[in-house]
Formats: sequence, C-alpha cells, structure tokens
Amino acid sequence: MVEDEDGVRKLAKEILISHGYNVLAAGSGAEALKIEEEYAAPIHLLLTDFIMEGMNGRQVYEALTLRRPDIHVLFMSGYTDDAIARHGAETSVYAFLQKPFSPKALVDKVSRALRTSEARFSRT
Repeated sequence: MVEDEDGVRKLAKEILISHGYNVLAAGSGAEALKIEEEYAAPIHLLLTDFIMEGMNGRQVYEALTLRRPDIHVLFMSGYTDDAIARHGAETSVYAFLQKPFSPKALVDKVSRALRTSEARFSRT
C-alpha cells in the first residue's frame, strides 16, 4: 500500500491486517519501490493513492509491473474524477476507491481487486 497521508496509511493498514491481509506500507512511490525490491515473496495487489508528490500512483504501478507483471492494482483518491484524469487515469477504467472510505468499502474493494482481472492493466 502506498499512501502519503500517515493517518490514512496507518488506519488502512490496521483494517486490512484485521481482515487477514499481509500489508507492506509505504509513504511514497520511491519507498514502495525500495520495499518491493527487498521483498522476495509474491505481492498480489498494489493499493495506492493516485495523486502524490513525486511519483503518482500510476507511475508506481507501471514501475512495479516491470518486475511483477501479474500484480493487481487498486487506486484510491480523495480528488475528483477530473483531477485524476488530468494525472493520467480514468476512474471508470481502473479499479478505484474514493476517499474517504469506510472500513467495509476498503475490504470489499481489496477483495474484489484480488479476485478480478479488472485490476490488471497493460502499461500502454
């Protein structure tokens, strides 16, 4: 999970762990890539904020798919669809979770993203 807001990152991590998920958490795209590089086990899903300083969520996803082509992605954001589109994604195309979200919405979206191919996309 990549989330630049500490409180959101900590709460989402706690929620997911309480539902049985193993969570690697990063506060930036660069930190996420470093964690991924050092983590030998499979990573099934990238849950990432879309609009962040430095690398945005799509850039993190594209970098990760170079080394882990089967990874699924679930983008999240508190910004509007227009703001997200200006940063290179359509919320109707990608698996997407709007912030703020409830614990149930988070768990449901993560579960669905892991089950379906809608959360995997080509880098083009």
